[in-house]
Amino acid sequence: MSLGIFLGAYFLWNSYVFVAMGRDKRRAKLNRWRISEARLLFMGAMLGGVGLYAGMKYFHHKTTRLKFTMGAPLLILVNLILIGTFYYLWGFGLKLY
Repeated sequence: MSLGIFLGAYFLWNSYVFVAMGRDKRRAKLNRWRISEARLLFMGAMLGGVGLYAGMKYFHHKTTRLKFTMGAPLLILVNLILIGTFYYLWGFGLKLY
């Protein structure tokens, strides 16, 4: 996979996670069915940490929850470590399949 394709997919996924945070905030205000906290954190763990953190800050959503205020920045760090590891392994021609 080329770097451009990866970055495009990464941007789209983080945009989706950002929108999911906004939708959950709106549903909370309307007293409707919500996206579970576990699902939001899972989306952040699946390389969506930036979208999760940006959505949390922009929509002021889940900002009082310790698992989000500590977890979202931690997930960004974990995401960066994962991306760096895969880049390092592929950069040296190691096959992961």
